[in-house]
Amino acid sequence: MTTLVVGAGLVGAQVARILVEKGERPILFDNSPQTGPLSEVFDVSRAIIEAGDILRPLTLAATLRRHKVTRIAHTAANPMLTLGAQQDPYAAINLNIMGTVNVIEAARAFGIKRVVVSSSNVLNYFISGGDGSNDPTREGAFPRPTTFYASTKQAIESLGLNYARWHGIEFAAMRYAAVFGPWSGAGGGGPSNIMREALRCALAGKEAVLPSGNMEWVYSKDAGRGTVLALDAEDLGPGVFNVTMGVLATPKATAHSLNEIIPGCKVRIETPPAAAVALPNVKRVSDLTTSANQIGYRPEYGLVEALQDLAAWMKAHPRP
Repeated sequence: MTTLVVGAGLVGAQVARILVEKGERPILFDNSPQTGPLSEVFDVSRAIIEAGDILRPLTLAATLRRHKVTRIAHTAANPMLTLGAQQDPYAAINLNIMGTVNVIEAARAFGIKRVVVSSSNVLNYFISGGDGSNDPTREGAFPRPTTFYASTKQAIESLGLNYARWHGIEFAAMRYAAVFGPWSGAGGGGPSNIMREALRCALAGKEAVLPSGNMEWVYSKDAGRGTVLALDAEDLGPGVFNVTMGVLATPKATAHSLNEIIPGCKVRIETPPAAAVALPNVKRVSDLTTSANQIGYRPEYGLVEALQDLAAWMKAHPRP
């Protein structure tokens, strides 16, 4: 069994780590592989790293053929996620939608059945409408995404599920909450970088700034584990799975968790105006029932455990 991990960043690195720990030698396919940051997460000598662009289908096809890939975990996304897509919609639409279609089409062409892609639980929050009572004859029947990033994620879920329905692809979309975790390279979204910077400041004795709204988080190790569970699952059922901590983190609770890790740290609650579009004030927690029953996903890291693990990693990998 050979797994292609598309996108070697915050989540892709954790997917690769888990596969390596299971005895596999994954293929990492990334436009600009960051070997240094990857080596801080797992032993890169036990993986194959290739530079390649999912917007160049022939390059992707050559990789699938050369390594006899049997399944794919697609974790690549546009830079800065929601915020980046608002600033550069065309690039995000092209990469997120056409890049994903290229991956699934390549899988179809090479007879690769299992494709697991990164979606986002922004689809649980960045939506409006739906006042047509689900009556498909009415224009406002169903909720619609309110950001470009959420729109691309809805599109890839719908396209992937149709590939499953009409072409036999075993498709799964992982709706990650805001991901944070061990990663020193470029990439990640606004919330990821805000949490990482807050912890870095707290460890340095500086004031930590945390988002002013309620948040759903997932630790990158849990995001990676949920992805591998979907790769391994016997039956993907509905094909869309929430992957979160399963709790609603209020600003006060997040500050309290940070103080448990670093007693006496200074915390300010404030959302930078530039990041506000990427930080919804979440009112409800994503339901993990389907994820637990279908693929066996249950979060191993709560907020305190995640911050403890990340703090230990930061101390072991200090930045200059």
